[in-house]
Amino acid sequence: METKTAIYSNLAIPPGEYLEEVIAALGMTKDELARRMSRSPTKLSPIFKGNKAITSNTALQLEKVVGVPAHIWTGLEAEYRLTLARQQEKEKEYQLKSETSMVSKFCYKELVKLGIVADKKRPVEKILELHRFFGVTSLSRVLDIRRYQPDFRCGKSYMSSRSPEAIAAWLRMGEILSRKITCAPFDITRLEKYFKDFRAMTLKHPNEFQEPLQKNLAEAGVAMVICPHFPRIKAHGATFWLSKDKAILMLTIRYAWADIFWFSLFHEIGHIMLHLHGRQAVILEDDSESPEMKEQEKEADSFAADLLIPPNEYKDFIAKGNYYKDDICVFAHRIGIDTGIVVGRLQNDGYLEKEWHNDLRTRYKLGQNHNSK
Repeated sequence: METKTAIYSNLAIPPGEYLEEVIAALGMTKDELARRMSRSPTKLSPIFKGNKAITSNTALQLEKVVGVPAHIWTGLEAEYRLTLARQQEKEKEYQLKSETSMVSKFCYKELVKLGIVADKKRPVEKILELHRFFGVTSLSRVLDIRRYQPDFRCGKSYMSSRSPEAIAAWLRMGEILSRKITCAPFDITRLEKYFKDFRAMTLKHPNEFQEPLQKNLAEAGVAMVICPHFPRIKAHGATFWLSKDKAILMLTIRYAWADIFWFSLFHEIGHIMLHLHGRQAVILEDDSESPEMKEQEKEADSFAADLLIPPNEYKDFIAKGNYYKDDICVFAHRIGIDTGIVVGRLQNDGYLEKEWHNDLRTRYKLGQNHNSK
């Protein structure tokens, strides 16, 4: 059995070019052709340029006027459009291949593990999965989207340790997951009323507090999303608005320490209340070199520290200078907060070495907000 190989032309020639040759051979102008076809010259012009297709009706008219069978015109038109489609496919494939190097930068493997994107084998398929995930036609456009541009400005040495692509993937995951959380309209007064309850939750196991915490935040218009820490994002949390009435609070559970979780939670709430209200920005917890961002981080730190441990109570405790385990436990019990939070604060403020009393600190393994595709 003989096998024939089809050979396709990669040169897209509009049928209009052949039509020009035909009417020239007949000594006919374009205007005359238009009159003979009862058409306006301006309506025929796109056909000559290949911008408008020769329809079956037009092909029948040309058959009558110039004597070339209608099927020739429809055949030329079909071949022209098919060649254009092949060219576009090649251009698209070339574009996709040019994005291959971006796949790992946008944390494709991490997203697969979380079931956020499908596990594909071919590079082009991976790129298409990332297009779907980000809702873009090209990965080169992702970093131009304001939602994935955190509000920090810092030096080159600092940014070299962070990946804008990884940050964009992490923020996009938070955006997608937060859309699944039903929230009441944002209410700052209601949010403040829950602070006492949140402090009391520090004494509970994650299985007891995680659902009520997310529920209470949602009732105040804040969607809390817990996402794993991606390589090179270097952040404990982020905040932004999904809409004018819905704030997003993302946490990574980086290092898994309970005291860091609660401090990060109140830190991000501080940003929502102090810096984010009325602003369409993304605030990513960081160590920015920008004076403005340093000041905002300092304010959010103070907000979190003072809510967790009342300033006057902390001042009196420090004044005594007793940092033994029993003293810390008694103090933590008296102010109604997890002992590890006091230890973390003392370590951070330099009253304890980083390795001291870590047995009083707890590690969390919180359920993360992610679902399979």
